[in-house]
Amino acid sequence: MYSTTVLTDFVAQHYLTVPDPGPEGVPHSHHYEVELTFRGPELNEYDYLVDIDDAEAALAEIADRYRDELLNDQPKFAGDNPSVERFARVIFDIVTDIVTDDTVTELTVTVWEDDEAAASYDAAV
Repeated sequence: MYSTTVLTDFVAQHYLTVPDPGPEGVPHSHHYEVELTFRGPELNEYDYLVDIDDAEAALAEIADRYRDELLNDQPKFAGDNPSVERFARVIFDIVTDIVTDDTVTELTVTVWEDDEAAASYDAAV
């Protein structure tokens, strides 16, 4: 299985909407780092798994959409707790709409909200 990973980072804000969220219940910032790991068993005719330009375009779309924004106010989080786990899934859906290489069979999105905490979402594409 081949894999290719690309990443970006940006600052965004959120607050948790769960019962008794403590200090996480007020708006606060995170310096998010987003890793996209594409996997697949075959390379394309040019010996690439994924078009890096497409992957970087997906990262740019994500960073542009969420940089300096309050996640709670974004349509993709409507009615949901904007946890780092939920954020990973939202990003997965965006990326799979942009990156459509036939050689990619799986994608893992890992979102780091600081140096110690991250969550991932992975699935077949």
